[in-house]
Amino acid sequence: MRVVLAPMEGVLDYRMRDLITQVGSYDLCVTEFIRVVDQVLPERVFHRYCPELINAGIYGSCTKAGTPVRVQLLGQDPHYMAENAAKVIELGSSGIDLNFGCPSKTVNKNRGGSILLKDPENLYQIIKAVKEAVPSDTIVSAKIRLGYEDKTLAIENAQAVEAAGANELTVHARTKVEGYKPPAHWQWIAKIKTAINIPVIANGEIWNLADAIKCREVSGCKDLMVGRGALTIPNLGQVIKQESNIMPWLEVLTILSAYTEFETHGDKSKYYCNRIKQWLKYLKNHYQQADELFGEIRTLKTAEAIKAKLSEEL
Repeated sequence: MRVVLAPMEGVLDYRMRDLITQVGSYDLCVTEFIRVVDQVLPERVFHRYCPELINAGIYGSCTKAGTPVRVQLLGQDPHYMAENAAKVIELGSSGIDLNFGCPSKTVNKNRGGSILLKDPENLYQIIKAVKEAVPSDTIVSAKIRLGYEDKTLAIENAQAVEAAGANELTVHARTKVEGYKPPAHWQWIAKIKTAINIPVIANGEIWNLADAIKCREVSGCKDLMVGRGALTIPNLGQVIKQESNIMPWLEVLTILSAYTEFETHGDKSKYYCNRIKQWLKYLKNHYQQADELFGEIRTLKTAEAIKAKLSEEL
């Protein structure tokens, strides 16, 4: 069984995956999507989203914990998607992931993400072009939802992914219109899995060990991808794979403190206050102490004040 750490734009970035992979026993990370339009992007763009590439060398991009990191691209033009994919592999990425699941209105309006699920042929052409542009042993994966407005093309889209040469497919078990509202329709992943021969990774509404067990049972998938659940239980990958306990609150506080140092010394430090509050909102699903801490810092507006409060807790 593999547990993959999903990207979440503006939340599960490289700082977060560095921390989470040190405690979560994850097998793979996928970066936030890099938007491809009509040019080959400069190296600095890929390094910004995936700093692990800077020291990738011959071993490929990995977090400090040794977890492989796969760069994710999002776009609609087969040529430029292929050119950028080739460049990413040259820079040392542990593979290429193609995003056909993003539900953002802005992204969809510009013919990116889940809007492409309305056009299986375009899906096919993009993946085929990417696969042909990279070395034959490169892992090219794709992530889809069950559809855009409905699920009528779910099987056809999955078959297009396979026919184009993708090595594996992640399925988020909801349509674009369904967004992130429960439930996740894991039974549809099972239908997709029986219709194609490449490995399928199940994604959606996996918040804890019970969810993981149920998802594997219903979907028939042994491999899972988790996103928001990893923010709720930082060691969720370990919990799922080893059926272990969730980490104690004191260890969570230590991670929060480490995240504070990352953020307040990084190029996005101005977002720190909102980010730490957002993380605590997820954590409080399993930790009463997180709810209490959120109440204490909710009105604080500076990183220094929040850091001081975290120091008190430790």
